[in-house]
Amino acid sequence: MPRSIWNGTITFGLVAVPIKVYSATESKTVHFREVHAKDGSRIEHRRICPKEGKAVEYKDIVKGFELSKGKWVELTDDEIAAAAGSQSKRLEVDHFVPASDIDPDFFERTYYLGAGAKGKDAYALLHAALDKAERAGVGSWTFHNRERTVVIRTLDDVLALHTMRFADELVDPRDYDLPRVRKKPSAQEIKMATALVEGLSAEFDPTAYQDEYREAVLAVVKAKAAGKNIEPPADEEPESGDDLLASLEASLAAA
Repeated sequence: MPRSIWNGTITFGLVAVPIKVYSATESKTVHFREVHAKDGSRIEHRRICPKEGKAVEYKDIVKGFELSKGKWVELTDDEIAAAAGSQSKRLEVDHFVPASDIDPDFFERTYYLGAGAKGKDAYALLHAALDKAERAGVGSWTFHNRERTVVIRTLDDVLALHTMRFADELVDPRDYDLPRVRKKPSAQEIKMATALVEGLSAEFDPTAYQDEYREAVLAVVKAKAAGKNIEPPADEEPESGDDLLASLEASLAAA
């Protein structure tokens, strides 16, 4: 059973909702270790003091903030946490916005919210109110020594919390030298492309998508462990897409 990573209270107006926060995602990425090719020993990354030229034990490392060159102030975890004050256990919702107005580009990470001790009734009430109003709560959350803007919305029968990117963290596409589309497609091309899009339309089912690359990597690992030689695939020449109408016609036939 996964454990909660943060316990606190959602507040809006004078209403308090005790909650527990759980991570909604789990990394499935295949991880490799750095190993010495000569003897198979796992490589260690040590913390080295450049002044003494030797490794430093983790227990002897503290957090420091550089006030000026060579001048540091040391802070403990408790002292850093004290900066949040009462905010360290409170998630304040400032206002509610139409849930459909939030651009997914701003979503950063997702968490699930569970009802805290003696908070089931308040949790159910907040869920029902957000669901009926079709709105999401926007507020601030101090977590891991950082204040985050967050959104709370309904997700089926639970509440979900999303940490948000700030507007200035999204790069304007005009800042890149992206190719500008000047030639407009013909009416026939638009008609056929639309037909292809409609022909390939389906209900979104997240369980239908799998990490095929991860499975392929694991298959290669298994084959290599069995003593098989791994040959890289031959480079394939990309098919020419100069004739859009011909490509559309072939795609429609295949669909």
